[in-house]
Amino acid sequence: MKNTLIIYALTGLLLFFLTLPDLVAQHTNVSIETYKNIGEDSLAIHIYQAQNGPKEKHAAMIFFFGGGWVGGSLSQFEPHAKYFADKGLITVLADYRVKNRHQTRPFEALEDAKSAIRYLKENGERLGIDSAQIIAAGGSAGGHLAAATALISKYNDENDNLSISPKPAALVLFNPVLDNGPGGYGFERIGEAYPDFSPLHNVRKGAPPTLLFLGTEDQLIPVETAQYYKVVMEKVGSTCDLKLYEGQGHGFFNFQHQKYYESTILETEKFLGELGYLKSKSP
Repeated sequence: MKNTLIIYALTGLLLFFLTLPDLVAQHTNVSIETYKNIGEDSLAIHIYQAQNGPKEKHAAMIFFFGGGWVGGSLSQFEPHAKYFADKGLITVLADYRVKNRHQTRPFEALEDAKSAIRYLKENGERLGIDSAQIIAAGGSAGGHLAAATALISKYNDENDNLSISPKPAALVLFNPVLDNGPGGYGFERIGEAYPDFSPLHNVRKGAPPTLLFLGTEDQLIPVETAQYYKVVMEKVGSTCDLKLYEGQGHGFFNFQHQKYYESTILETEKFLGELGYLKSKSP
């Protein structure tokens, strides 16, 4: 009886995943490039080519994983990258320096995030990317990095081509770290540098249109912070579409939480479609 129940459970799990072809694309056209060398170490991006999209240059979406600038994995946003590549975007998973692997601070992580976007823009012709249509996305500390590439002027790698702006055209932020001030996340590591590092403290006119997801029970990011961020964005004339998920905590959007993964990815698709970054596929 016990073995029969196990077989039923495994069969049900298999059927569950087989019924998700649209939300979990089986994407295999991926390449890996080094976008940055630091001494003997290197940082890579995984590039998912757009499937069945128009033949002209594509919009691109780059994802930064979360992990408090301490750890994290490229695999966090792999399902998202596959999904949106299947929808006609070139999608990118970006590695960056973190404390556990590189003994670095959050500041170096931001330098790397900017370097990754500059790399995509500088190599846009070769990669088939429209450099004016790059969307930055990320979760938690990765959401901070995405927002900071658009808003923070300091923390640039001197080896980059600094004539290229790292500012993306739009942002998709999953429970992002927005406030690094004394009452915000990471102040013990950022310290008095927060005015030049905290996205909330650097929202200015021209900030890219933003989609922001947050659970109402997030233990790290207060709802009030996200709501105030939306207010500030709108005061400078920018769009901030805030989606609150009742009762959900930090990381609720990840792939293992299927209900909320599906909801947030469909909201993202709608947002990008309204901005004109998702184009109809060729027949």
